[in-house]
Amino acid sequence: MNTRPPLPPFSRDSAIEKVRLAEDAWNSRDPERIALAYSVDTRWRNRAEFVQGREAAVAFLRRKWDRELDYRLIKELWAFEGHRIAVRFAYEWRDDAGQWYRSYGNENWEFGDDGLMAVRVASINDRPIAAADRLFHWPQGRRPDEHPGLSELGL
Repeated sequence: MNTRPPLPPFSRDSAIEKVRLAEDAWNSRDPERIALAYSVDTRWRNRAEFVQGREAAVAFLRRKWDRELDYRLIKELWAFEGHRIAVRFAYEWRDDAGQWYRSYGNENWEFGDDGLMAVRVASINDRPIAAADRLFHWPQGRRPDEHPGLSELGL
């Protein structure tokens, strides 16, 4: 059996690690890499879209980043218990017309014993922002360790 550490049941430290690993993967914007953290039969609700299975998740992510350009994401642990983690997040992106957005949301995650995410439920709201109001300015990819998180940014 392939596993994706850290494995449940989660401690505070392992839940924080799992959240940062997810943030790092999503900031890669590499759908195939990201999908490896999900079970083959993963189930997602993302806004009003329902996704079933790893292949559908890859297709969803490709569509997402065709639309959400210059994407930068920060996730923060909200709560955890056993095989479940709740996360709050914000990400910034722009559309092809140059309008910037900050998207805010919450995710509920459920993991199998193997550490793969079996269920992801995301609720997200988009807020248009001016380019001057952006807060996420690191180069494409992983958020630098010294960059403030959501709480430090007042988000």
